[in-house]
Amino acid sequence: MDFDGKIVLITGSSRGIGAAIAKSFAGEGATVVINYIQNADAAADVVAACEEAGGRATSIQADVTSAEQIQSLVDQTLTDFAKIDVVVNNAFKPFTFDPDNRKQFWDLDWNDYQGQLDGALFSTYTMCQTVLPALRKRTQGSIINMASDLVARPTIPYHDYTTAKSALIGFSRNLAMELGPLGIRVNCVAPGLVYPTDASRKTKERLKETIIAQTPMRRIASPEDVTGPVLFLASDWSRFMTGQTLYVDGGLVMK
Repeated sequence: MDFDGKIVLITGSSRGIGAAIAKSFAGEGATVVINYIQNADAAADVVAACEEAGGRATSIQADVTSAEQIQSLVDQTLTDFAKIDVVVNNAFKPFTFDPDNRKQFWDLDWNDYQGQLDGALFSTYTMCQTVLPALRKRTQGSIINMASDLVARPTIPYHDYTTAKSALIGFSRNLAMELGPLGIRVNCVAPGLVYPTDASRKTKERLKETIIAQTPMRRIASPEDVTGPVLFLASDWSRFMTGQTLYVDGGLVMK
């Protein structure tokens, strides 16, 4: 894939899956905007890795649960690079996948749901609204929203997290319908359990073994396994695809 000259904005990309996606885009020649909320050193490390991979990169601090900071993030990107070609909405509210200490339904209140909706849906909705004028001006662009295979197969019922990701997929399909005539594509990537990441570190070995046994490819995803589908959806190779959700979990979900 050739992303030479493309400007790619990735939220939550100073670590984990987001960092792996950033490095992969850079390896294909893209200019990558690394968004982080707190850890400037980690973001700087990703910038250095992107440049070593052959791309260009910069980092911008912004809390994507804040509409004002999203506006600043987009404005600064456009000031620096004059355009945005690809947006990957990867950031989400911190969540720990710990089946032994998760809240069950009767332990949850609406604030738990609201927090995840704000993290998964509000941030993506606001980013899409903010970046849309720049994409419409050029009548092209690709938006990729990071979901989860838990929406199709809730192996562990993380109610609040999975509900928010389900809403994100619905939002993405509606947006794809509306933006398709404008030349802008919207798709989702839904990974299964990805290890290691900060969110998955407390996943017990017995659960990983159970998931591996049920997965046709007999392993758990690494962050790098997620990057290929994201780059595919951002590229011209998928130019006639929109409103789709690609499950990246070794076949645990088949649709």
